[in-house]
Amino acid sequence: MSTPLPVLSLLETRVLGVLAEKQRTVPDSYPLTLNSLVSGCNQKTSRNPVLELSESQVQAAIDSLKGYSLVAETSGGRAFRYEHNIDRVLRLPSQSVILLTVLMLRGPQTAGELRIACDRMHNFADISSVEGFLNELAERPAGALVVKLARLPGARESRWAHLLSGPPAEEVAGPAGASGDGAFATHGDSLGEVAALKANVARLEAEVASLKALLGRVCAELGIAPDAPTA
Repeated sequence: MSTPLPVLSLLETRVLGVLAEKQRTVPDSYPLTLNSLVSGCNQKTSRNPVLELSESQVQAAIDSLKGYSLVAETSGGRAFRYEHNIDRVLRLPSQSVILLTVLMLRGPQTAGELRIACDRMHNFADISSVEGFLNELAERPAGALVVKLARLPGARESRWAHLLSGPPAEEVAGPAGASGDGAFATHGDSLGEVAALKANVARLEAEVASLKALLGRVCAELGIAPDAPTA
């Protein structure tokens, strides 16, 4: 890429991930209408965190992604439709796009989990194949798009996270050397707190996106620029 990729919000990665997912899982309905895209963003399954976004919030994320050329709008039938440009903008093979898609929609996962989660979009031959594409994404000359996280206590494999929204927040583990049920409870509580914080951030981002969309409409009606100085 000739210009650095901006840091995307949770709403933007959700929209981008849904478009990339539906391109492969429901090709007959792709590109997606705004209504279908909202439904995909608010799915209760295969989503982490689960969100409740309005049409105006999703539209605001679409408009932002269009500014980065990551999403394109097409007209067809009675509604506008939307498609992603991840592969062209980031110059990635389809397998890498699929791995990024799952990471955007489901959060950090191990290579084994990713292989299973990607199955509907691409059948990776084995875990080493998944790891090969992940390593390419991590060592990408134009800038890493994924990172391998530190292994959690008691885990046999390390998880991977995408970097489209910047470096992932460090997850708090239990005290070093802790053991027994108390240690697992502490770790579980910390992960629950992280999940709650992520959900709150997602809610705040959704509210900000909605307010920006409202401000844009008001300014358009008044014929002024959103950032115009006041008298």
